[in-house]
Amino acid sequence: MLTSFSEFKFYQSYRIPVEHSDGLRFVASIDHPIDGEKYIDDAKLVDISISGLGFQTEERISVGSHITFNLFFKRHQLELSGNVVRAFTKCVTDQKIIYGVELDEEKKLNRFLEQYILSFNPERLKECLIQLALKERYTDASEGFEMFSLLLSLFKDITFFGDKEGFLETMLEEVVRILNATRASIFLINADTNELEAVSALGVPKDQLKFDYRLGIAGSVFTTGVALNIDTSRDSSRFNEFFDRQFNFETRSIICYPIQNREDKIIGVIEVINKRNQDRFTIEDEKTMKVLALVFSSVFHNFNPMSESSKIRRFSKPFDRKHAIIGKTTHINSLRNTILKVKDLDSSVLISGENGVGKTLFAKIIHHEGQRGLKPFEIIDCGGKDEKILQQNLWGSDEKPSALERCKGGTILFKDISKLTMDDQKKLKQVFKNKGLPNSKYTLDIRVMATSVEDLSKMSIDGAFDPELLDYVSKAYINIDPLRKRQNDIPDLIDYFLKLECKKQGLLLKNFSPRVMNKFIEYEWPGNIRELKTCIERAVLYNPKTHIITDLDLENSTTPLISSNSNNSKFGELPFVNNHHINLKDRLAIIEKEMILGEIKRNNGNKSKAAKEMGISREALRKKLLNADKVMETLEAKSAKKVELKKVA
Repeated sequence: MLTSFSEFKFYQSYRIPVEHSDGLRFVASIDHPIDGEKYIDDAKLVDISISGLGFQTEERISVGSHITFNLFFKRHQLELSGNVVRAFTKCVTDQKIIYGVELDEEKKLNRFLEQYILSFNPERLKECLIQLALKERYTDASEGFEMFSLLLSLFKDITFFGDKEGFLETMLEEVVRILNATRASIFLINADTNELEAVSALGVPKDQLKFDYRLGIAGSVFTTGVALNIDTSRDSSRFNEFFDRQFNFETRSIICYPIQNREDKIIGVIEVINKRNQDRFTIEDEKTMKVLALVFSSVFHNFNPMSESSKIRRFSKPFDRKHAIIGKTTHINSLRNTILKVKDLDSSVLISGENGVGKTLFAKIIHHEGQRGLKPFEIIDCGGKDEKILQQNLWGSDEKPSALERCKGGTILFKDISKLTMDDQKKLKQVFKNKGLPNSKYTLDIRVMATSVEDLSKMSIDGAFDPELLDYVSKAYINIDPLRKRQNDIPDLIDYFLKLECKKQGLLLKNFSPRVMNKFIEYEWPGNIRELKTCIERAVLYNPKTHIITDLDLENSTTPLISSNSNNSKFGELPFVNNHHINLKDRLAIIEKEMILGEIKRNNGNKSKAAKEMGISREALRKKLLNADKVMETLEAKSAKKVELKKVA
């Protein structure tokens, strides 16, 4: 019977057995109330852990007694003290009693145990790992794992075991026994085939266990990183029955945990199937699986799949991927987090941003990374020039079905949805409401995404876009910033596009000089990433034999890479505002006038109401407009004079 929490904690901790051949010397003394400090002559260290140690002696010691220890290993010495929390014997007739002592000096023990464990041979360590990992009783997942974590951190390369496959099979056999299950498998990702493949399995041939990385419970755990404990009779919708049909097997319960490498990338899963005599695996089983996942993560810590054909973003280098988001700014990181949040949902997504920022690319990534990634991805270009093709894609014909029907189970992207006519908007709204096309017997099974350059909310207020359709397509809203607002991403994008284009042209990798790179960063990029990509392609095309590109030929070439005058992205086509030779006060007056006129228009020409909403008086509004007009007149006169002088010259 355990009598205290301290005793329970000690009893449940993971302990390393100490062997005589280790050369670990041990001296123990007890605080005696009359005799003072008294050495225990026959004390023998039995095991040791982060939280305590066990020693054996014929001396009779009361629970609660204070013990002082000295540990000597090679050149290392450690003095510790603690209280006895447990006393027990291996058999009734045994004269020697084993005492458990709780210690509270984790930092000291860590440093000492590092040196001690480093002396273990592979077989000794292998045995310790199996015993420690598969201990059947323990408390919280964070309790008692310290020693185990220490072992793994010291021996990251467990693969030096002579019989790695034998180690895996031994572990899986123990897994099945401890969890009282029928089958267990370990899957790793194959980045070339984009499949999860079994590297070890009990109950079925491992060479037959391979499937797309997004399928089944294993695929769900692999793609999300979230462990699952499933009772298939209650949650059958999430379970893929393909494997049961293939192996003539009935899966009733399944528990699955992710496996990670040293870079914390999820590289596979461990999956255990069918708890005996119970509907599902228990909470205690989940705790055990946490430890097992740690063991196998250490075994495969060096596994780092890389492939040009990998569809998995975290396993392939950016320039080897067809769909990639490039950059390290806060905005880009936020977009990556958004992908993780929305990729597996069925709710619609509206993506807004200027032309060329990558709205369509972002939609493709969400689709391919999500649970619908194996299904079709269709784009309906609402702003296309051919109206016949648009109508065909939207509503279909006798000869060809609509894109909405062709894309069963997949994703439809309405590109530039703001360009749809009001009639098409109303029809589309009814299709989404009814979940089917008119005169069609099929129910639509699609995820809807849409992109827009225009502000659909403003269009809805102005009566140019159907409010109900807007509500439907904007369940999730994502805005992508223009490139000028994230200049720190430009070097990464240049590197990405340079590698792609040089590889495409069969050329050695080129680079830009620092002066050219500065021009790239200073440029406003009104066409955003699309313009930058075109510029890089031209740079490679114009400089086939140059490894360091030192000039962009902005002024004198008939085919400049970028235009030095295309700098209107901040203020549109406002005259004089982008002229850096005009003083700031005059440029601000022109911008201010444009803002005031916009506010007056929004208030249907009511200047008093516009002034009130802008927080200024009616008179102040009038003076600002007059001042802007005078500035414009002066600047226009100067500009006209310059033109006349050029003609005379």
